[in-house]
Amino acid sequence: MKILFGQEPTDPNKPGNDSRTPLWRAACGGHEEVVKLLLGDEDVNPNKPDCLGRTPLSYAAGEGHEGVVRILLGRKEVNPDQPDNDSMTPLSYAAREGYEGVVKILLGREEANPDRPDNDGRTPLSYAAWDGHEGVVKILLGREEVNPGRPDNDGRTPLSYAAGEGHEGVVRILLGLGEVGPGKPDNYGRAPLWYAAREGHEGVVRILLGRKEVNPDEPDNDGRTPLLYAASVGHEGVVRVLLGYEELNPNKSDDCGRTPLSYAASRGYEGVVKILLGREEVNPDEPDNDSMTPLSYAAREGYEGLVQMLLQRDDVSPDKRSSHGCTPLSLAAQYGHEDVVKILLRREEVNPENLDNDGETPLACAAFGGYEGVVRILLEQEGVNPDKPNYAKQTPLSIAAQGGFQRVVKILLEQKEVNPNKADNDGQTPLQYAAKHGNHRVIELLQYHER
Repeated sequence: MKILFGQEPTDPNKPGNDSRTPLWRAACGGHEEVVKLLLGDEDVNPNKPDCLGRTPLSYAAGEGHEGVVRILLGRKEVNPDQPDNDSMTPLSYAAREGYEGVVKILLGREEANPDRPDNDGRTPLSYAAWDGHEGVVKILLGREEVNPGRPDNDGRTPLSYAAGEGHEGVVRILLGLGEVGPGKPDNYGRAPLWYAAREGHEGVVRILLGRKEVNPDEPDNDGRTPLLYAASVGHEGVVRVLLGYEELNPNKSDDCGRTPLSYAASRGYEGVVKILLGREEVNPDEPDNDSMTPLSYAAREGYEGLVQMLLQRDDVSPDKRSSHGCTPLSLAAQYGHEDVVKILLRREEVNPENLDNDGETPLACAAFGGYEGVVRILLEQEGVNPDKPNYAKQTPLSIAAQGGFQRVVKILLEQKEVNPNKADNDGQTPLQYAAKHGNHRVIELLQYHER
């Protein structure tokens, strides 16, 4: 140490501001000769942890530095199974990163527990399976102390993690043991198949469905099946595979009353919608707990192609109201989807004057959002009253004035049926709303119109 630090006494264990010692830095960087030199000082503590509770061995193992690991393990003070603040051991880190050599070295020590869980209940095998390290998985499974079906604090097993990440090789290895519970759900009611389906891992889905213990229609705690989740994220391949099983109900709803078709339609997955509509058990007009249909969701989100696809079905109502009284047209108007509004208005069953539960028409909904294009389209429809008040007696003009939508206000003022001085139940006129919210341009339009 005199060579390195001069003649004055030095503290080889003195940490930097990050609580890490010179030995820690050398071990983390894999500098074997420096590690040997530092360990030559009898005052050095080779097992000193940093602020995270990690020792030099923990970092060397996590970085895959076999030489440094061997050197450190040569010191009797070094605990090969020392957990950090998260209760992760050097073996956990080496397994997570896939360092087979380091895993073998650590397992050569009797003190190292190959199945030790961390604070989350995850074992070295859980981490190796999660990251798809087949070699490490095989090494760990060679130890009789390792439980291949051990769940973590969330109830997830190594198989669950491997399935969720799409590691087919690891899945096959684990299933080959015959004791991993391929259909076993976690604390959220989600079996390995559920995770594989959600992430779109078609190969893993096929492997798991080959096991008789696996129920392809098993819902989680929220009532969501593997099919529902695959449909909700647009995994066409997985949807096709799952639909190949007779025991599966393609119209099964979750706790919100939503079906796979409902989710696919609400997220714009045309391919999945086509596949589902090809099944006669699927009701294309199935309402959820809010009485929203697949068409309602597609219209709200502005998916023109899906709206047209659904409207081609005779069993789809184009004017069905939700529990809030919203029709597909009012939802499309509320969110400014001009093309969807046009498509819906071509259907004679669609009433452009339908009222929602607040007494608002599609025109009022469009005025609320300031969508001038939709406002113009609706005003062109026969029978649309541009001055129709809601249940609070607020007119589309009042609503637009309150929001400061100058162009919509101007369009409405051009309609002869519109009374710019009409008051609502609180006695508020469009001018008063504009003044209240400081919308000076709208105020100028209203004042000019009065002259």
